Amino acid sequence: MSETAVHHDEHRDDLGSKLGMWLFIFTELLLFGGLFIVYAVYRHANQEAFHLAAKQLDVTVGTINTVILLISSMTIAMSTTAIQKKDKKLTLILIGITLILALVFLVNKYFEWSGKISHGLYPGSPVLEELGQGDILFFGLYFFMTGLHAVHIIVGMVFLGVGFMRVKNDRLSFDNYQLLENGGLYWHLVDLIWIFLFPLFYLIT
Repeated sequence: MSETAVHHDEHRDDLGSKLGMWLFIFTELLLFGGLFIVYAVYRHANQEAFHLAAKQLDVTVGTINTVILLISSMTIAMSTTAIQKKDKKLTLILIGITLILALVFLVNKYFEWSGKISHGLYPGSPVLEELGQGDILFFGLYFFMTGLHAVHIIVGMVFLGVGFMRVKNDRLSFDNYQLLENGGLYWHLVDLIWIFLFPLFYLIT
């Protein structure tokens, strides 16, 4: 097979891989879009309860996690640029920073969840049963939507971890970095979802 034919096949595979990732991202946006609609409907029907329940969330922690994800989106985008410039060391550093930031986000979320659970503010708790239907809906959506987002964070970390190891072992390089680029696209999706979750739960009171 000629070099031109090989290059053509690789280009076709890259396009197929990128198209597949964009289709996956589209389905994820539909999923969370549906959840945002559910949130809007329930909030409209329970405005006072949602207003009071939102005051139980820590805006500072939410803001810190927002900054963390924004920075991580920047570092993973920079890693793609670094590998295109054949800078393996910088690529590894930037992916590593992204993974560390993702871990810090999850640790912050763990402590935030733990605080709510310790105060009985979790789905099915007697405290929420006493507070009423609006609070049950708010914290049910809060735990489900932020929990689903956390699952996406973990999946993203695995995705980027695989990319890290492949770059380290020279299986990904400047002429074969589609996996890392797709990982970056996925990570931007995770960031985008949080950009919507943060104001809906923490800021709109």
